[in-house]
Amino acid sequence: MSIFVDDDTRVVVQGITGGEGKFHTEQMIEYGTNVVAGAVPGKGGQEVAGVPVYDTVDGAVEAEDADASVIFVPPAFAGDAVFEALDTDLDLVVAITEGIPTQDMAKVNKRLSETDTRLIGPNCPGIITPGEAKLGILPGNIFESGDVGLVSRSGTLTYQVVSNLTERGIGQTTAIGIGGDPIIGTSFVDALEAFEADGDTKAVVMCGEIGGEDEEQAAKFIAEYMDTPVAGFIAGRTAPPGKRMGHAGVRDRNGGLEDQRTQRRWCPRRRHAERGRRVRRRLPVGLHGCPRRRSLTSPGVSSASVAWYSLHRDPG
Repeated sequence: MSIFVDDDTRVVVQGITGGEGKFHTEQMIEYGTNVVAGAVPGKGGQEVAGVPVYDTVDGAVEAEDADASVIFVPPAFAGDAVFEALDTDLDLVVAITEGIPTQDMAKVNKRLSETDTRLIGPNCPGIITPGEAKLGILPGNIFESGDVGLVSRSGTLTYQVVSNLTERGIGQTTAIGIGGDPIIGTSFVDALEAFEADGDTKAVVMCGEIGGEDEEQAAKFIAEYMDTPVAGFIAGRTAPPGKRMGHAGVRDRNGGLEDQRTQRRWCPRRRHAERGRRVRRRLPVGLHGCPRRRSLTSPGVSSASVAWYSLHRDPG
């Protein structure tokens, strides 16, 4: 047995015509996943890797009897893609997309409470039942069928732990990456409850990260409700005041929770980009008389000119 997906799962890929969607659709098919349809507005009638494309998820579900979807849609539109999937009869939706605005996911979370569809993610590697089906971007070659379930917040930790298990001859029933965003569909507790109910899962590995409360809630659930042995690993030791550690659940210096947009704002590369934007705003006109809106990186503006301006601009 397994949880959530098996070789009978019929998958529709949302965003199948994009670069990521097309590539991972081919990888899923090669692994043996039963990908039966794609869904992209305005692209109905096309084919990708031999898979028919429909204009809507509802049309794909009705025509191909799909019961799960995988979302490879850019962040700005991914929230709407999840909503579209939740408005159908799908049993499972796996949102791979990273960077979906938190306010969009708050609306999705409310809709989830009104439907029986399960959401995994967003910002996750997906789910795999070794030898049967994988939905997402998980590297199928490191997995081996067995009797250990795995649930992880981090995709990279998932790969590391699974590789170690497989090298030691320990196979997996199902592995799930639940995602690292502030608002996700399936929690540690949800996955642990499903593994506990699965007769073929004899043990579970749970990989978490410092910060947030999900891991603490999982520990309480394990102590109170699980007979299946669980090995837990929490990445990291401390989160220094004012430092961002791990995924979106780490606390800020005031003890509150910051979302990913705040996290990205403190990225060093982003700080440099912000400085560049502030410099451009001070320009009364662009270099060489260019209009105000012209970027320092626009065609025709040399790096030498940018360097000269940085050294000689009026401090006022």
